[in-house]
Amino acid sequence: MSDFRIVLLPGDGIGPEVTVAAQLVLEAIGARFGHNFEFTARLIGGAAIDAGGDPLPPDTVGACKSADAVFLGAVGGPTWDGGKRRPEEGLLGIRKALGLFANLRPVTVGEATLTHSPLKAEIARGVDLLIVRELTGGAYFGEKRRDGDLASDLCIYTVAEIERVTRVAFEAARKRRGSVISVDKANVMETSRLWRETVTRLHKVEFSDCKLEHMLVDTAAMRLIQRPRDFDVLLTENMFGDILSDEASMLPGSIGLLGSASLGAGKPGLFEPIHGSAPDIAGRNLANPSGTISSIAMLLLHGLGLAREAAFVSAALEKTLNSGLMTGDLGGKATCTQFTQAVVDAVDG
Repeated sequence: MSDFRIVLLPGDGIGPEVTVAAQLVLEAIGARFGHNFEFTARLIGGAAIDAGGDPLPPDTVGACKSADAVFLGAVGGPTWDGGKRRPEEGLLGIRKALGLFANLRPVTVGEATLTHSPLKAEIARGVDLLIVRELTGGAYFGEKRRDGDLASDLCIYTVAEIERVTRVAFEAARKRRGSVISVDKANVMETSRLWRETVTRLHKVEFSDCKLEHMLVDTAAMRLIQRPRDFDVLLTENMFGDILSDEASMLPGSIGLLGSASLGAGKPGLFEPIHGSAPDIAGRNLANPSGTISSIAMLLLHGLGLAREAAFVSAALEKTLNSGLMTGDLGGKATCTQFTQAVVDAVDG
């Protein structure tokens, strides 16, 4: 019997609903493979603002730091627009507090959802890419100024920040098809020129067994639609990665299908679906828990080192999708609860 401490951060909107799905799938895996998952829930985002004014309370940070892995539902929503504090501060803050510098977002297009892709089947079929996004640098974390009609967001990167996320990308590529496309805007931005120089040097010194291609971000945005199968591992800085990963999320047909892992130098990692809080369907049991379940597979693999269990979750999710059971975002009628139960049943065997 293995014991693991999991912190749940339900957050806002549909976050609490998909967090239930996350816990149920982990409990099913625990029962099948002899693991005990100890769950602790904490506040983050808008829910934390409502409770005490702070989107990231100290007890949330403390609990996360002592956990083996952290699952996050979602943060944000129009309820907190115009307030003194933003829910998203909680997300950025927990990433910083846990030292999470690399976000992994796998995107695959399976036969079960191929007809839901906005792209032609001959373009979308067989897409299998991994976006590796730097999380702690760039304009999101640089100095912000507002002076009358003038506003600025300072974009800063250091060589060390670029090197560490580049290593994550190349190490992932070695386990996949051995190809990295590094995205930047080196024709305009000085930070991108440093990015390109650093990635080029590290490739030559440490990862010459892999293929490296540099691509401007506007070209990458077009290529993701035109020839998405060209991509194996896509390496990008923070803001570009935020935008491109949401674009890529539509290749399988719904942003509700994809999960993510945010990793640092050690434990714990943070695992979350990428769909956001979806306030328009919150509380209606309509959320697609597929992204959450994919995130749980990544939690098991990257967070806890349980490769067999992770593969089992992925297989259970694929089996459920292949059965034709779909939530509303994919044209089906299954509720979040019904879809989750089907995956749990597949885990139970």
